[in-house]
Amino acid sequence: MIKTYKILSLLLSYPNDELQNFLLEVVRELREEALLQEDRIDEIGEFCKRFNQIDLTDWQGEYVQLFDYSRSVSLHIFEHIKGDSRDRGQAMVNLIEFYKEKGMHLTAKELPDYIPAFLEFLSTLSIAKAAELLGETVNIMDKINVALSDGNNPYSSIFKAIISLSAKQPDKAITQAMIKNEKPLDLDAEYEEEPVTFSGAAPSCSSQGTSACKSTNRLI
Repeated sequence: MIKTYKILSLLLSYPNDELQNFLLEVVRELREEALLQEDRIDEIGEFCKRFNQIDLTDWQGEYVQLFDYSRSVSLHIFEHIKGDSRDRGQAMVNLIEFYKEKGMHLTAKELPDYIPAFLEFLSTLSIAKAAELLGETVNIMDKINVALSDGNNPYSSIFKAIISLSAKQPDKAITQAMIKNEKPLDLDAEYEEEPVTFSGAAPSCSSQGTSACKSTNRLI
């Protein structure tokens, strides 16, 4: 397992007591594996320090407000390239099958394009393969990072670290085009839609908001 990808996955997951307690170990774990540059680790250290010092319910509130109510920072990859297109459902199915072929099986409540799930999947691969596959999403990661950085949000440190692990760097022209063409999020329409299900599975967390996608992944 590549611990750095696993840690980044956890840091982007819905906050809970276990995660908040783990924040004290994050910098040590990242330095031990030494996959990130020191300045990226220092930035994540500041992130950990901030969220270790606030009340958990306040952190959870910030998380929901940030990731549930803005398409520009959605933690679902296909939200940025498929939007409300019907193609999104097939893309989900294809990604689930890809995960299964590689030995990863999601729970009924996990959507495959949820970035923490994607990062956890990458953590099971070789460093070279993980970087290669991450490169296929790097412009999406950059788009999210731009939105977070513009708002001076501490979560930008996580996305800067993710981008630095990619086998290729973002194409800024593509990033800007994605930002320009983004449609505003219609929350009423989102909550009126029928939940996405696969093979009779329970309603997906996309119909319940990001906060419903509480990570069930164990800490390192």
